[in-house]
Amino acid sequence: MPRLFQLAPTAVLACIGTLALAGCGRADGGALPIALIGDGLAAQLASSRPYAGQPSLAQAGPMLRAATTEGLVGFDAEGRVVAALADRWVVTDDGENYIFRLRDGNWPDGRPITADTAAVLLRRTLAGLRGSALGADLAAITEVRVMAGRVIEIDLAAPMPDLLALLAQPELGLVYNGRGSGPMTAKGAARQVTLDLLPPERRGLPIDPDFASRTRKLSITLADASHAVARFNDGFVDAVLGGTVDSLPLAGAGGLTRGNVQLDPVMGLYGLRFETDEGFLGDPANREALAMAIDRETLLGAFNIGGWAATSRLVSPQVQGDLGTIGERWQSLNFAQRRAAAAARVAIWKNGGHALAVLRVATPGGTGSQRVLDRLRSDWGAIGIGIHPVSANAPAEIRLVDRVATYASASWFLNQLGCEVVKIVCSPAGDARVAEARRTRDPQQRAALLAEAEAEITATNSFIPIARPLRWSLVRNSVTGFAPNPLGWHPLPPLATLPK
Repeated sequence: MPRLFQLAPTAVLACIGTLALAGCGRADGGALPIALIGDGLAAQLASSRPYAGQPSLAQAGPMLRAATTEGLVGFDAEGRVVAALADRWVVTDDGENYIFRLRDGNWPDGRPITADTAAVLLRRTLAGLRGSALGADLAAITEVRVMAGRVIEIDLAAPMPDLLALLAQPELGLVYNGRGSGPMTAKGAARQVTLDLLPPERRGLPIDPDFASRTRKLSITLADASHAVARFNDGFVDAVLGGTVDSLPLAGAGGLTRGNVQLDPVMGLYGLRFETDEGFLGDPANREALAMAIDRETLLGAFNIGGWAATSRLVSPQVQGDLGTIGERWQSLNFAQRRAAAAARVAIWKNGGHALAVLRVATPGGTGSQRVLDRLRSDWGAIGIGIHPVSANAPAEIRLVDRVATYASASWFLNQLGCEVVKIVCSPAGDARVAEARRTRDPQQRAALLAEAEAEITATNSFIPIARPLRWSLVRNSVTGFAPNPLGWHPLPPLATLPK
């Protein structure tokens, strides 16, 4: 594919000598130029309207939104929870009440930040998340109460050790009269946005006389992955954020990028979700046949990423409280035996007089997705099943899912596959165990119930796990405010803050 941004050869040579220090071709000399992998739709998520999370869109939208619309808490560059609208908080000894003291400051229209207003906005935001996986994550919240002028309390049905990480998600940003309250302001539209940190006094914080000298603007370009990498190689940007498995082969495509690739140690779901229970896919055993027939090791080997391990399990074994009672599937069978068993199930279906329709598989369509499709075409073709690739948002029988866990608990994985979220191929019995775990105060009992839920949902064969997700960035050594982290989340405000 030809590059849209191409310097003349002499300019390339001049720029290469300065790549370690800064990028070339900046429109704003003092701004840090960054490319976010996304498109025009991503900018819409930076708007002030509440939204229930849209995993089909690139990470760019949530990143822009988090920069301009903060919630009670946020994340720093390393993925740790930090103060935002709330400048401090306490958790009761039983873990069932979180009390937040709001900072002294104003909403965008100049009115004071109060607990009354913040509580109304938070309740409205939580209501807007109902029916989503994040809404299920937050279902243990029973009440948001005003305690004092700038103090609110969140009451829980049972302890939620990961509540702060959930409240830091961009979806929990509080929107006041159609606007966010920072910590950054945004100018521009569509594919080009300039972000600027608000001075501390405008956020209810003490005046910092060094603020101007210790901050910089961010010049954000929204681009697809290939153009973002081209801009990095040509020196137009100093960082590319938002890379996924779909675009991973591009990360090391150019000689200038290989030493700048950063991989995040994330957990989550990377695999195939069934979106119909009709025909061949109406039988859980047939859905399992497709899962058994995939040569995961060969598939991952096509990406040549060290340490990227295949899995057949829904929940990552690294999550907190995993009892170790559920392991990888089909451990007594080698791949040849799994393929033979899968082919036998297809043959039984076909010999019963049933036609084998070609299955539509929806993917983002990038180089990484093409490698997955090539593997599926080979492995499923070997057992008599054909595939037809379609675009990410098109109707399909099977859809590629690539989502990073926002907290390290089995409940995150299981909520992603709950009946309220996926609606068609799911496990009501598994959902019931998850709901029971949500109300349970004893950690061991909760872990046991989540293990039961995982077993129930696994038996439904509603999802084919392949591996954990991958998230990548390109970052020059001169860039500060960036750190790989287990959330795969790189907030923009730290990138606008210069080190002391």
